[in-house]
Amino acid sequence: MPQSSFIMFDEEYKEIISVVEKLLREANARCVYLVDKDGQLITSSGETRDIDSTSLASLTAGNIAATGGLAKLIGEKEFTILFHEGERDNIHISVIGQRVILVVIFDKRSSLGLVRLRVKKASEELAKSIQKLIEKMEAGAEKENLLKEITDDDIDRLFS
Repeated sequence: MPQSSFIMFDEEYKEIISVVEKLLREANARCVYLVDKDGQLITSSGETRDIDSTSLASLTAGNIAATGGLAKLIGEKEFTILFHEGERDNIHISVIGQRVILVVIFDKRSSLGLVRLRVKKASEELAKSIQKLIEKMEAGAEKENLLKEITDDDIDRLFS
């Protein structure tokens, strides 16, 4: 299936939010964002008030795209984990299931080792939820295609 924007279903969305909030707590992070590769914010949790989430989402997707170009230059498919260290805050970015980007912003209250450990577990859980979501989207697309094949004449014959 070609990549497209996600259609969120309630069950998977609740699972995703639960995993993101658990990661926030267990990694002792400031905030966590889940973004699709098109730069659309899926969800966020934590101290997000002072961060422009729209910009963060699009810049993160751009960052992944740019480093994807670098990866190809050296013969890699993709870099799935990126880390940016700042004076006050750090950003851990990871690609999950080649479809979504998990962004964890943390400060001195946490450590890179703890974040990486917790992200690994959360990534596995998120990958399962994302896969279920994709399967539901594909099933819905198949139903939609079936409905597109029904013509006005078919409907008239059905009700005549």
